[in-house]
Amino acid sequence: MKTLRTLTILGGLVILALAIGFIFQLRLVTSLWPWPDGRLSYLFIGSILAAVSVAALWIGWTGEFGALPAGSLNVLVIAATTAVYFFQLVLQGGRPEMIPFGVVALVSVVASGAAFLWSRRIPLNDSRPMPLLVRVSFGVFIVSLIMAGGALAFRIPVFPWALNPDSSVIFGCIFIGDAFYFLYGLLYPRWHNAAGQLLSFLAYDLVLIGPFLLLFETVKPEYMLNLIVYVAVLVYSGGLAVYFLFVNSQTRLGS
Repeated sequence: MKTLRTLTILGGLVILALAIGFIFQLRLVTSLWPWPDGRLSYLFIGSILAAVSVAALWIGWTGEFGALPAGSLNVLVIAATTAVYFFQLVLQGGRPEMIPFGVVALVSVVASGAAFLWSRRIPLNDSRPMPLLVRVSFGVFIVSLIMAGGALAFRIPVFPWALNPDSSVIFGCIFIGDAFYFLYGLLYPRWHNAAGQLLSFLAYDLVLIGPFLLLFETVKPEYMLNLIVYVAVLVYSGGLAVYFLFVNSQTRLGS
């Protein structure tokens, strides 16, 4: 188990390095994205990778592999839906350059599926229940993510900037996968099935909140409502995470 913890931490550090690369638009890293994209889209990708890395580092540090199924399910859904889209671009769009991305997505499906089935058998060490406010919030997050993810998949504007149409679909897949991340916690409402999600959300929030607040100065009028709603979600989820991870005496980290 010690070796597995070490590998999980190393994996989290690699993902964190990729997150930093996307956040600061390092060409070596952004070239890994299937198509050229804009600054804000790269920032969003970096925020998602930061969220994944924090959850992996937390699981590796604590050894709480019983919390791994939620994250594995998240990756499984994202990988499966994006694989379908990549191969659709190949078969219907005549874009054979998408084959490697589809293959990577299929490999991720197998790996995340195996991780999900394996980790499902590991009991959680922490038996504390999930606080009611967190459970209610998770329910709201699930509905919101499914609605936003579905809209993005159909290329309906949700973000406060114009998206590359292909990126819109991929971001929709990410949101739908994230909905399953919170759904697993809601179905198995133990605190350690919430801590990872809240840590992920906090990392995501910290990456985006500053640039999004600055975006109020330049956002196009047709995207202003999207920006207001997005920032409201960031502020609420960030506040929820800070309170239960660092303030509440019954749930704060290290308690």
